[in-house]
Amino acid sequence: MLREGFIDQIESTIEHIRTQLPEDISILFGAPERVKGNLYNSAYLIQQGRVRTYHKQCLPNYGVFDEKRYFEPGTDSFVFECQQTKIGVVICEDAWEAAPISTVVAHGAQTIISLNASPFQLGKHQQRIETMRQRVQENNVSLIYINAVGGQDELVFDGGSFVMDTSGTITHQLPFFQVLTHSLDQPFMQNINEPIEKTIYDALVLSTKDYIEKNGVFNGALIGLSGGIDSALTLAIAVDALGAEHVQAIMMPYEYTSSMSLEDAKAQASSMKVDYHEINIHSMVDSFNTQLSPLFAGVGADTTEENLQARIRGTLLMAVSNKSGKIVLTTGNKSEMAVGYATLYGDMSGGFAPLKDIAKTMVYRLANYRNSIDYVIPGRVIDREPSAELAPNQIDQDSLPPYEELDAILELFVEHKQSIQHIIQQGFNQDTVKRISRMVLNNEYKRRQSAPGPKVSQNAFGKERRYPMTSKFQP
Repeated sequence: MLREGFIDQIESTIEHIRTQLPEDISILFGAPERVKGNLYNSAYLIQQGRVRTYHKQCLPNYGVFDEKRYFEPGTDSFVFECQQTKIGVVICEDAWEAAPISTVVAHGAQTIISLNASPFQLGKHQQRIETMRQRVQENNVSLIYINAVGGQDELVFDGGSFVMDTSGTITHQLPFFQVLTHSLDQPFMQNINEPIEKTIYDALVLSTKDYIEKNGVFNGALIGLSGGIDSALTLAIAVDALGAEHVQAIMMPYEYTSSMSLEDAKAQASSMKVDYHEINIHSMVDSFNTQLSPLFAGVGADTTEENLQARIRGTLLMAVSNKSGKIVLTTGNKSEMAVGYATLYGDMSGGFAPLKDIAKTMVYRLANYRNSIDYVIPGRVIDREPSAELAPNQIDQDSLPPYEELDAILELFVEHKQSIQHIIQQGFNQDTVKRISRMVLNNEYKRRQSAPGPKVSQNAFGKERRYPMTSKFQP
């Protein structure tokens, strides 16, 4: 945004649109505008060969938004006439405040168009509807709410554009996570009360698809398929996003890998028709252990040997990625990332993390949802106790509380930012809460090195989480 060349390209493209657009067509779109050295988040109207602009007045500077870093706020309202209707223009946050719409109505607007790049998070669309309803009823105007569709890094824009009449009734509701053009002359009413699992799953698929395809660097996705639920769900997301022909799965067994994991990984890869390979890492682990044995003499085995297995697998995946041009999708979920139950340069190796903001309990719900469409994830993967299979007879609950309890604590501590004392007062074990909160804070450095992943919650481990890695804070 602060690069001169970028703004130059925008100005050149807008001029090209202006010269090519027939004079009997009016278009309205968003782009930055440079005026006397200042940047404005702007709406451009091209009408009858002329370009006019509106500058966004309310600049959000919270959560994932940093608009005050780049833009100056506008001060003037904007009204234009089209098909004998006076239309007022606002941009995104403007409509969440009362003044911009009431002012543009005072300038004669009969209908409002709100241009938005409003990122998805759970419950966001209902908030949009309630806020826009308040605005139209306050001002007795109809409103056209236009929202972007698509993924950009960790943000995913869910679309869901709608039209609301002066009473606050929705007359048109477009679908979510789909690019669609529709005329106001014909009604369109998409169901907005879909299951939460469908909404989240669609967000993950679109985000993964756009991250890979829009960057133009990778020709597909590569997944380390372990026979566990996280990699199984990630494989399903990748296939739904890219198509089976663009997805490759690699199983890398060691002596702790169960026959069930091998069978289920192979079964899912076969049912989803993806390219599947097995690479046994036993000789590689032995070689590393042999070379390290002089340095480790007199020290018993611990998580070092477990992490070594994960890092060998990560190295293999990155090698295949380099050779094939496919991006490695990491498979860790939010619960694991929160407490550091992942290996740097091991299972955290990769370029995109579809499940990064998905709690483990939701992973199970999403797996069941995906199987309700068609059965692709073996039932044993969902039913079995989760295990990293890095040690004999290992299960996740050897070192973590049950995921139902862990996720409940994490939701309060991470997403709602509640204190330890407040969480304990809600009935959780004091020692468990203190331990979990300590693990979250101690692993900030690890999350900072993790791959980006789509935001679906109100507080994700992404650009909005600005905690220092070095801190003496005790919650």
